[in-house]
Amino acid sequence: MPPVHLVCDSTADLDPAFRAAHTVRVVPLKVIFGDQTLADGVDISAEEFYARLAAPGPFPRTSQPTPAEFEEVFRELGADGGSIVCTTISADLSGTYASATQARAALPDVDIRVIDTRSVAVGHYAAVREAVRVIESGGDADKVENAVAAVRNTGRVLFTVETLEFLRRGGRIGGARALLGSMLDIKPILEIRDGVIEAVGRVRTYPRAIDRVVEECKQAADAWGGAELVIAHADRPQIAAELVERMRPLVSGEPSLTVVGPVVGCHSGPGAIGVGFHKPLS
Repeated sequence: MPPVHLVCDSTADLDPAFRAAHTVRVVPLKVIFGDQTLADGVDISAEEFYARLAAPGPFPRTSQPTPAEFEEVFRELGADGGSIVCTTISADLSGTYASATQARAALPDVDIRVIDTRSVAVGHYAAVREAVRVIESGGDADKVENAVAAVRNTGRVLFTVETLEFLRRGGRIGGARALLGSMLDIKPILEIRDGVIEAVGRVRTYPRAIDRVVEECKQAADAWGGAELVIAHADRPQIAAELVERMRPLVSGEPSLTVVGPVVGCHSGPGAIGVGFHKPLS
């Protein structure tokens, strides 16, 4: 059977240990500080990004990969006659999906499946993790595509941020815009719903926001008979580590823990905590 190659964009924020253990080609988005353009996770790490964000200087911007960058990867991987499954950030949050589909159109003789995860960060990571499991168990491209769709269809992504300012500046605030006027008094609970950011609640303190996220995951796991979980933090490793221990008894397998990377961090800001969870697929 021809091989199945997995490609994702860098907004999956894959943990370095996961990337080292599995074969996933990552196409980076860009972080732009003034006139300096840096490839996400290549020219700048998460740790370097948050240190730079805290220093004086221009506020960073982000940009998507070009179709040519995806095409180069697709052409290389498709040379052996195998299929390619490529997952991307929600098309409502970035033009990355459009770039990947343009690249696919340029290679009509290669079996390329470009999938909009309708998510980002922990939700995207969860989709990639399931795709890896299917590929490594010998599944074909159809099975990989179905697994990613199952995560997308059952998964939820909830997160909280210390401030909505970064989402506002980046233009990704979505349905959370209504909370802007009261951000001095509340902490938001936000969700990625069908590819866009929506506000689902607000509380007085950061710990209560995290409590709400945990409770939402617990309710889903109880209803599903378990849940698969990914946790990410933006420069808050201790809080994230404590959250893993707190949530481990609530879910099916071992939670994955990662750091919010530079591109997603441009929009979340430091202090964001996110969880992505979905119904177990097996």
